[in-house]
Amino acid sequence: MGASEILTDPSTLYDVGNVEFSDTYTMLTVRNALASVQNGESELYDELVQSMQISKGSDHAVWADLVTILNALSGSVACIDITHHRKLLSSVFGMSLWDLKPHVMDALVGLLISLAATSGKYLDSCLNMLIGHFVPPRWVIDRLSQRRVIDQKFEVLSRVHEALLKISLLVPLAPSRLLPMLAQQMPKINKKDNVVVMYVENLFKLQSSPIGQVGGSMIFMMVMERLRDLDLEIDWDDILQDDSSRGMFDMELEDTMNDGEENTSGGNVVFESLDKLMVISFDHLESCNLDGRLDQVFEKLFGAFENFILNTYKSKVSQFLMFYACSLDPENCGVKFASKLMDIFLSSNKPRPTRMSAVAYLASYLARGKFLPVSFVASMLKRLVDECADYCGACNDDIRPEAHQIFYSGCQAIMYVLCFRMRSILNVPLFRSQLIPLESVLMHRLNPLMVCLPSVVAEFLKQAKAGGMFVVSDSFIFDDLLESELSRAFGGPERLDTFFPFDSCLLKSSNSYISPNFIYWSMVRPTYDEDDDDDEEDAEIIVNGDEESDEEEGDLDYSMNKMSITPKHSFKNKMERERLLKMPSMIRPSPSPESL
Repeated sequence: MGASEILTDPSTLYDVGNVEFSDTYTMLTVRNALASVQNGESELYDELVQSMQISKGSDHAVWADLVTILNALSGSVACIDITHHRKLLSSVFGMSLWDLKPHVMDALVGLLISLAATSGKYLDSCLNMLIGHFVPPRWVIDRLSQRRVIDQKFEVLSRVHEALLKISLLVPLAPSRLLPMLAQQMPKINKKDNVVVMYVENLFKLQSSPIGQVGGSMIFMMVMERLRDLDLEIDWDDILQDDSSRGMFDMELEDTMNDGEENTSGGNVVFESLDKLMVISFDHLESCNLDGRLDQVFEKLFGAFENFILNTYKSKVSQFLMFYACSLDPENCGVKFASKLMDIFLSSNKPRPTRMSAVAYLASYLARGKFLPVSFVASMLKRLVDECADYCGACNDDIRPEAHQIFYSGCQAIMYVLCFRMRSILNVPLFRSQLIPLESVLMHRLNPLMVCLPSVVAEFLKQAKAGGMFVVSDSFIFDDLLESELSRAFGGPERLDTFFPFDSCLLKSSNSYISPNFIYWSMVRPTYDEDDDDDEEDAEIIVNGDEESDEEEGDLDYSMNKMSITPKHSFKNKMERERLLKMPSMIRPSPSPESL
């Protein structure tokens, strides 16, 4: 049969039994159908469009015809006109890979790639159609536990990612066009299902591809924003069930994990979705670390954190992406995170709440990061102490707490970190000597001991007294106080005086990633704890290269005794400790309002 017969008898286009029928003849017929509609003859064109409308139950021959037509269209994209062939384009873009057999998927993906690469007019439509597959139809979501559906998910999404990559290579503009579409199609918080989990899986797959080199930052922004939204959707107050009669350091959140588990077992979809998203994100960061990309990815991750999390004071979980990334690479990412937070705190160009939030994150991170060497923690504390000391030296006559919020947030950060790390800091003479200016800061007329959160001040003073850091009067140990009017004044409407962002992670699966590198309060050996064995390692000191030589300590002991607020003494010498603790107080926060 010749080509002329095919053109005059369109029905032969769909006759798969015709062995003389060739791809060349098919392409000629398709092109003739495309051209005919522009001449006012639509019969052949309408049959072409109709041939693409097939149902799932169609037999093999019909599917084979569709593959032939799609392949022919791929070779004829230059003949497709966006005005005259709207019905055809609508039919193509209305198809779903989820409904097709693998060989038909390949033909449709080939057509989409050809359309996207041939004319910029179809690029957006092709990209939109492809990423639309990141949100599967309901029947897929309902059957994701079935092996057949799991296999089909792989068949579909692997082809989608391959197509997106090929298009981005053929059309350099494609990644920049793709990213806004990804953000627009990102599923909202949905209480009926967790399609957002599958969507984020695909976002991370894109981030790991060459497309991620162009749009990696925006992808992390999208994920971080969705994590934040889910985080804020949860009523954490009901889950925490705080007892205001207990001290902050008695309320370690590891004790409330059972309450959190009870809430998840009740079928809270938002809670479960957030947990799954966090796990997916943790796995992605671990994959980046194994591929040697974590250091590069960290910069993008921190940008997303700074944009969406840093100033969100009610988030309880999403910030742990940063914590986990740092735990994977303490020497690089771990140091960078603390340094970036310190830079934000010290920057006069940043808004006051941002600076206060940054130092709250820094304090919580230094206190909780089991992977941080005590030497690094000490170096960060020194910078904070020096900054607060300099502030005292330049202080004006206005002593209202709200006028010195940055100063008080820095002081509280120092005391909070020392509540967790004081024993390990005081055990090293060099680190101890770096805290000497802290006494003058705490004795300054701005009186941080009266303004900062009483629960933090009380624990700090209790340990400082037992550790011989300074001599503290018992009358200034504040018991059972969580907050005060003065701490509320410096904390502002956001209550940054009570903001400790790296308190325990309350999501069960997520916490399994965090807990091995997390210091719980129950693990801390306060300086007033006398029941510990000499050989027991400090739980908060998990270090690499922190060992101080005996020679170095010996060289510093004499100078420390000359410089120290109180003579250096052993924690085990009970009589000496009691003698020192009976000495008059050198740090005496004034209770009079006039001092403020």
